[in-house]
Amino acid sequence: MAKLVDALDLGSSAFTGVGVRLPSSAQTTLGFDTPIAIGTRLRVFYFTLLNNFVLEITLNKNTGTEASLKISLKQGDYQPKVEKKIKEYSKKAEIKGFRKGKVPLTMIKNMYGKSILVEEINHMISHGLSDYIKDNKLNIIGEPLPDRSQMDTIDWDTQKDFEFDYNIGLVDKFAIDLSKKQKINKNEIKVDKKVIDETITNLKEQYGDMTNPDVSEAGDAIFGSFTQAEGDLNAKGVIETKDLDKKEAKQFIGVKKGDKISFDLHKVISSDERIAQVLGIEVDAAKAITGEVELEVINVNRKVAAEINQVFFDKIFGKDIVKEEKEFLSKIEESISKNYDKESNYLLERDIRDHFVAKTKMDTPNEFLREWLFISNEGKVTKEQIDSEFDLYISELKWSLIRNKISEEAKIEVSNDEIKAKAIEVMAEQFGGQSVIQQLGDKMDEFADSYLKANNGENYTTIYNQVATEKVYKHVIDSITVNTKKVSLDDFRELASN
Repeated sequence: MAKLVDALDLGSSAFTGVGVRLPSSAQTTLGFDTPIAIGTRLRVFYFTLLNNFVLEITLNKNTGTEASLKISLKQGDYQPKVEKKIKEYSKKAEIKGFRKGKVPLTMIKNMYGKSILVEEINHMISHGLSDYIKDNKLNIIGEPLPDRSQMDTIDWDTQKDFEFDYNIGLVDKFAIDLSKKQKINKNEIKVDKKVIDETITNLKEQYGDMTNPDVSEAGDAIFGSFTQAEGDLNAKGVIETKDLDKKEAKQFIGVKKGDKISFDLHKVISSDERIAQVLGIEVDAAKAITGEVELEVINVNRKVAAEINQVFFDKIFGKDIVKEEKEFLSKIEESISKNYDKESNYLLERDIRDHFVAKTKMDTPNEFLREWLFISNEGKVTKEQIDSEFDLYISELKWSLIRNKISEEAKIEVSNDEIKAKAIEVMAEQFGGQSVIQQLGDKMDEFADSYLKANNGENYTTIYNQVATEKVYKHVIDSITVNTKKVSLDDFRELASN
């Protein structure tokens, strides 16, 4: 938790660490408790902190989603702690001219008194706010924001009593209708001849052989050396003619090894980033290239599509798994169906999210969130950037709240066995599919354990959230009406791009 003294420094970040933090990805992790009911506008609580003094906290609810907390500290609240800390310092301090443990208290007060005072008050406020929010079941969004103008007026040398004001954003009460009245389409791709033919064409290209013809044709790749008469450019790279428009591609057709071609890189290749990739240089260096460059052809590269034969079958499915074209087509159709089923499920999950975000009535503390996002990002974003992305942020925030509420109401739980099984599934996809699991056998358990412990446990949290989210979606799908609709691949792509 950041210290209060940090928030007092000019240009420093606001008080952080109290309540529930929203990660930078805009995904939220929020509590499930219901917000406190709106009763009287002003409520005062006397909160016992660390069992030795009473901290006075005043809650002022401005709206259903925005409130402020006023914390009052009297000298008698903090002074005993400050005196105790000064005595501890005096016993440990090593100051020239004094034996260790014999430094006068007055000297310690003069040297360290103010910093000790600020540190102790910060400690009391930090724990007081955090415990108060938890014990009073305040479902806050973001973190409490201190009144900075108020802090600038504090006189730490003479002031005896202190008041600190914090603005907070609250989770609104909302209800979710998970009933059969909620209807959503699941769009499934029709695996027709067009889809199968397109897939086979892609596979033939993917598993084709690279050749080096004498003369280039449209679609070939030209590998060569790039230089300039004036300048430091000296690099090798590949021009993919299939990526160029017809006008620019013409100058690279009909060329052979040893030919030299002069052209403006920035006219042929669309971006500085792509030029940097082609030449293997930094983006800034790519930007600095001006005028024409010369390409001396080293090789013409042409990918020849694979033929449909046993070698082709073995490359895709493994040796002797498929032995005839009819069986090959059946396997292709089966694989397409499985792959497109995944895509269909992803689109369904997106549509579920958008549906319930649109249908669920929920207020959010927008002004508070704008301010909190600006302060908590410590100068990394401007207010204009926040405004431009705010609607998307609010949409993701609402879905996170909805998802968490569904999880709570459905009493969704995730076991360690489920987390390990998911980790194995993720690792298998990364390393080549189910065949890896079969080859490694029991070793996969060891790999999964190591994977889940890596990155200081972040992998475990990531997998846990994946499993929990999948269970939420399954619960929603089981609760509402999902109508299956067959669509063409082109129509599916259009739906997915919206």
